[in-house]
This record gives sequence, C-alpha cells and structure tokens, in this order.
Amino acid sequence: MRSFLPIGLLLALVFLTVNLHAQAPSPSKSSQELTVTAAPGAQIIAPPANYKYPTGQAYVYAVEWHLFNAGTATVRLDSEGGQNRVTATAESAGVVNTLYKVHDHFESTFDPHTFCSLTINKHTEEGPHKRDTAVKFDYPQKKALLDEKNLKTGEKKQEQNDIPGCVTDVITGFYYLASQALQPGIRSVFPINGGGKTTVAEAKVEAVEQVKVPAGTFEAVRVRVEAISGPLQGKGSVVVWYSDDANHVPVQMRSKLGWGTLLFRLQRIDRQ
Repeated sequence: MRSFLPIGLLLALVFLTVNLHAQAPSPSKSSQELTVTAAPGAQIIAPPANYKYPTGQAYVYAVEWHLFNAGTATVRLDSEGGQNRVTATAESAGVVNTLYKVHDHFESTFDPHTFCSLTINKHTEEGPHKRDTAVKFDYPQKKALLDEKNLKTGEKKQEQNDIPGCVTDVITGFYYLASQALQPGIRSVFPINGGGKTTVAEAKVEAVEQVKVPAGTFEAVRVRVEAISGPLQGKGSVVVWYSDDANHVPVQMRSKLGWGTLLFRLQRIDRQ
C-alpha cells in the first residue's frame, strides 16, 4: 500500500483543490492588478479586498479508508507578520496504523494579498520513510528552491525548478478555493508546486447537495479537482464539499486513488 498521504497525494490534490478562480466574480481594480498569469490558461487571482480569512480556526477531520478508521488530519490557519501560515498534521490510526504508520507535519506561508505561496516546511514519517523538506519560492528568479534530507540515511538533496510568476502549494490552495465564488458550472485551472515540477490542475464546481458529517448536516457545494498536466496528472482525483454559505467550510473530502479511496469528514472546528 502506498503512503496514506493525507498530507501527501491527497492534500497535494485536495489542496491541489486549491484555486477555483478563473470564473469567480469580477474582482475589484486592485484585485485585477494582483492577478498573476502562471501558464497558458492557468492563473491565480487575488482574493477580494474585503475577504475575511478564517484565522485562528482549525478544521479537524476523521479519515476513513474502506470504512476503516484511518486516522485524523488537522488544518489550521494563522496570521503572522503580514503573512498567513497554514499548519497541517496527519496521524494514522487503527488498522492503517498497523499496516502503514503515518506521522506528518506540514507548514506553509503565503501572501494574503495575492495567495502566492512563499515557503513550505515538511516533516514526514510514512511507513519506513522519514524526511525533512524545505522549499522557498523565489519569484524574481522564477525558481522553487528545494532542500530535502532523508532522516534514515542522511542523504541530502538540493534542486531548483522553474515556476511561473505565482503558484500555490498543496495546503494553501485549500484556503484559496474557499475565498472564491463557488457556483455550479464554474471551471478553472491553476498552478501548484511543492518544490518539484509544477502541476496544473483543473477544478470543476459540479453541484449543491446535502452532506452529513460528524460536525453536522450541511448544504454543500461539490467541487472536483484533477491534475491536467505535470507530475500529478493521472494520479487520481479529489472531490471537496464546501459549505454553501459565506464561510465555505470544507466539510468533506474524498480522494479516489489507485489503491483505494480516502474520505475526510469534518469532526469539528476548533477556534482560538
């Protein structure tokens, strides 16, 4: 069984879910000035000037795999020094923990005015693999600078990869999509990068439907996200249900991959 990946491929697709924007409501002039073209047909649009981030809130999810309790995942947003910081953790449990133990910690920072990702720091323990990874996005040079260390072998890796003028990362996009208008029929494409090659993803807003999770019953907007180019193309898809209100809380996420389906269901929202 490949990595449990709530912070790996699922978040790289879900938070790959990230930037449903291309047909969002017409932005203000200042927002238009912040619009960044990332690649033909792919772009990141700044949030509305009056957008209120859910800072100080953590979304806590129960994760299921083939109806088994697979573990928990938490995603939190904070504001620090003019930047926004996202923290995400994943812990395996139950039978999945026996088969493939996961202990992941992920942090990213991004510019709250443009949604351009700035840095990524990851500590991953997935089965026998343990790694520390740091990524810095150098937009003047249009490079992603990656430093990685294998904590079991001591092997180090450094590389630079080309990026467009603005990218999101596997977690930040999770919030980007929530900042946009989510209306059935909207499609968009956007760039995502985790230090390697850039992936272009397409997000489609499919429908509004009722979703029941431990946190309650919600009218929710269903959004499907798939990679259409880059290293994640053909690796699977993610469906995210956002509450159909001004908050756009991601109440449920489902990822269908080659080795099975992961289901994230919102347990609660912790506020601090």
